[in-house]
Amino acid sequence: MVAVLAACGAVSGPTRAGKGPENSAMNTQQAGQRSEATLDGTLAAIRPPVKWAYGAPVEAACSTGLNESAGTTTVTRSRNVLTVVSEQRRGHLLGLVQRYWEQQGFQAVSVGSDKDMPRIRARDADGFTVSLDVGSVGNVSVSAGVSCAVNSAMTYPKGAPGHPGGPEAEELRPRQRSEFWSYSEPFRQ
Repeated sequence: MVAVLAACGAVSGPTRAGKGPENSAMNTQQAGQRSEATLDGTLAAIRPPVKWAYGAPVEAACSTGLNESAGTTTVTRSRNVLTVVSEQRRGHLLGLVQRYWEQQGFQAVSVGSDKDMPRIRARDADGFTVSLDVGSVGNVSVSAGVSCAVNSAMTYPKGAPGHPGGPEAEELRPRQRSEFWSYSEPFRQ
């Protein structure tokens, strides 16, 4: 399950050094901090609030295309929503998050309207990418990150899976019921 969520991460595209907007001017510590701040803002914008847990941080070395290190790393952070979001309320959740991201300067680059597994991905002018994905069992994850940030020492928030102070494995399956988000009637304003 972890591999599936990591493969659905927020950052995609070329990872060659010196190629286009994927090359970040920030270092990996800054990329991680910006990702966490973006995720904090995104989850705070969801009303009523949802319960969530840290997803496993993902770092992937960028290369020159010749299996040589470029001295940069793609950084992705995520959060897993532990509140059960009913199929009838998913569209409202995606719309709420998309509006928040647009207010923050992101533009949608991909919207998947699959009934069972909808998703939205957005990017800002700096190449910073965010995504919200609904998985096959109704699990919702939100990711944020940037491609090819300059390598630096990194810290992780307390509670990040696989790091000091955090669990060994991430929580993936929603289990908290909500009078609003878990309700099986479509949202009507």
